[in-house]
Parts: sequence; structure tokens; C-alpha cells
Amino acid sequence: MATKVFFFFAIFFFFSALSAFAEDNPSLVMDYYKDTCPQAEEVIREQVKLLYKRHKNTAFSWLRNIFHDCFVESCDASLLLDSTRRMLSEKETDRSFGMRNFRYIETIKEAVERECPGVVSCADILVLSGRDGIVALGGPHIPLKTGRRDGRKSRADILEQHLPDHNESMSVVLDRFANIGINTPGIVALLGAHSVGRTHCVKLVHRLYPEVDPQLNPDHVPHMLKKCPDPIPDPKAVQYVRNDRGTPMKLDNNYYRNILDNKGLMLVDHQLATDKRTKPYVKKMAKSQDYFFKEFSRAITILTENNPLTGTKGEIRKQCNLANKLH
Repeated sequence: MATKVFFFFAIFFFFSALSAFAEDNPSLVMDYYKDTCPQAEEVIREQVKLLYKRHKNTAFSWLRNIFHDCFVESCDASLLLDSTRRMLSEKETDRSFGMRNFRYIETIKEAVERECPGVVSCADILVLSGRDGIVALGGPHIPLKTGRRDGRKSRADILEQHLPDHNESMSVVLDRFANIGINTPGIVALLGAHSVGRTHCVKLVHRLYPEVDPQLNPDHVPHMLKKCPDPIPDPKAVQYVRNDRGTPMKLDNNYYRNILDNKGLMLVDHQLATDKRTKPYVKKMAKSQDYFFKEFSRAITILTENNPLTGTKGEIRKQCNLANKLH
């Protein structure tokens, strides 16, 4: 009898503890704000449309925000925090070179705050603006869960440990993505984001000077040299090359045809098309935009669900560039 009583209480306490843990660590869910701010996603969507109509390059920025924020340990809008006397902003690191338009995230946050003050996190705004930016660029609509909370600190000190660089080996790139659960076709699809936007000459000149990389398509080189005439470009100068000259404002599978034709701008683009582990997927995506969109959607979903803060963790910032204690 005593054994049965002990067993009963052991089971009871186990499930009580499990329930308490679940309450403190809830999962992300679809339509998280349906009761607390039912118009949240629509407000974000309308703001993205309005801002994209005025400033076309915002959509590239919102898409890039997802990668730079969610890849580094947690999808918690740490990317958006400004520097303080004690903390360097992720925005000011070398790895964030060329990122811009953060002020428009604040514009969206202000619109959401007018609708529902203190309810919707900057982390969710970052993710949903990226999702809607993908649609603005002609990409797929990706149903994404919400319920993230905002982090209180920058992760500038650990960026290099997480974010793969455009000049690193394909093995390093594959390992970094695998660490957050994204497999090879997912990696190939995410790098398809290079089909939109532009690359600053700072990132390209090592392939042009002192000698042109022989692996570049010779028909593409004159254009690159025209756009990047200086071996040591000024980082603050407007010197860049469009990632895809054919459809520069459209997220599509033209990127894969370009890199198979040796027109990839960065070293990682070239490696993607030549490495035996990734080339089969590059060829498949070059033939099928549906396949590209399917793998892209799956990879974005995994990326945006990377170790989010939920429940009582973190906070809901009043301003996306400042933790509340500094507001």
C-alpha cells in the first residue's frame, strides 16, 4: 500500500512540475495575438506594404534581419538594440556591414503600439515584417508562429561564433546551419535570398583585384569592374553590384541559374554551385521555383523558431532599439 501511495505522489509531482515548466516556457503558436491584439499581423502587413511602396529596398533589409537576428543564439530582436556605454550593438559590428533601414522597424512598432500598447514584441515584428517583405518581393507567403519576447542584451560578442561569413568554406557554412537544424537543401534555399538586393564592393574586390578570379564568368567581369573600379573601396561610398541583374527586385530561382553560369558575386555563391554536397540542390532549384519556395519556406520556419524567448523570459520592449530599463 505504501508503495502505491508513494508512486501516486511521485506521478502527481512529476506532472505538476511538468505543467509549471510548460507555463513558464510556452511554445510559439499560430495567431498568438488573436485575443490580446487581433489586428497585430494586419497592421504589420499594411505597414510593410506602405513602406515598400515608398522605399523598395526595405524588403531586402527585413529579410536580412531574420537571418542576422535569429541565427545568433535566439530569435529575440537583440539585433535591433543600440549600443550603450556597456554594450556594443550588433548593428555596429563588421558582420552587420551594409545593414540598414532599422528605423522602419520602429515605424512599424509605433503603428502596432497605437493599436495595442505593450503587447506585441519587437522580435515578432522583426519576423513578421521579414515574412511580409518576402511576399512583397514575389516570394511565398510563409505561415509563421508568434509569441516571442524581446531579449535585453546584444550578442555582438558572439556573432563570429554563429554567423557564417561569405568567404568561409562550404564545410563551415554547412556546419553552422546544421547547428540550428537546417539541412543542406534548406541552406541552398536560404542562400537563394541572394537573388535580391545588392552586394557592396567591399565584399567583392578580393575577386577582382589584383587579378580577376578566373572562376568568374568573363562576360560578367566588365560589369563588376565598372561598378567596383577601386581595389580599396570606401565602405561609406555607394558602390555596389546588384546580386541578380536580370530580376534584381524579385525573389526567384534565377539566382541558381546565375551561379551555375559562374555569375555568383561572392565566394559562397560560387562554392554553392560547385561543391558536390550542394550542387545537386542548386541544379534542382534552378529548374523548379516551386521546389525552391518549398525548401525556402521550410528553412525560414526553422530559422525563425530558433530558441525564442517565451513566457516570462525577456520582455516586451516599448522601443525596439532600447531595452525597457534604458527607456
